[in-house]
Amino acid sequence: MTVLYEDNHIIIVNKTVSEIVQGDKTGDKPLSEIVKEWLKEKYNKPGNVFCGVTHRLDRPVSGIVVFAKTSKALPRLNKMFQDKEIKKTYWAIVKNKPQEVEGTLTNYLVRNEKQNKSYAYDTEKPDSKKAILHYKLIGQSDKYNLLEIDLETGRHHQIRCQLAKMGCIIKGDLKYGADRSNPDGGISLHARKVSFIHPVSKELIEVTAPVPNDNLWKAFEAQLSK
Repeated sequence: MTVLYEDNHIIIVNKTVSEIVQGDKTGDKPLSEIVKEWLKEKYNKPGNVFCGVTHRLDRPVSGIVVFAKTSKALPRLNKMFQDKEIKKTYWAIVKNKPQEVEGTLTNYLVRNEKQNKSYAYDTEKPDSKKAILHYKLIGQSDKYNLLEIDLETGRHHQIRCQLAKMGCIIKGDLKYGADRSNPDGGISLHARKVSFIHPVSKELIEVTAPVPNDNLWKAFEAQLSK
């Protein structure tokens, strides 16, 4: 975990693939607790430290996570995420090149709780939720392609599921059909950027998360910075 931005009301961190945002059945220490400890130590605070979870990021995914530092900011940020007022941009490394260099994917996702997996369909199904994302091919290497993704809806495993449906399985994502896992056990999906109007100060906040320390990620980053 690296802190990317902090003010009186908000703290934004760069999550690694192994970290969980909130506590789950594994019993592993969640990122929310790690952030609390970091704040407690930094400000030498006695007693409990407030750290509110505003959204989630799957465990095998890296990148930006926004936390609220105050009870004033938490409901406002929650509502902003709900109302799609916070723009999140993801990068995904996929093996197959999409047929179109950019486009919009619209599917109907059905979540299977037991498998912790979502299934994408072209038409509406019972209990399905409409999922929309926009993608653009922004980088290429000998074997892989880099896509930039903007979400219009926030569904369970949406990017993973919709890209797999398109035939562009995310590198390392065994659950959605990748042939091999990544060495770190994560998948090559990274929450790269976030931008929003601060819920208290009303200033524009824009934060970019450095890519994971991995040769392929670094090569794509270098390619784009030329």
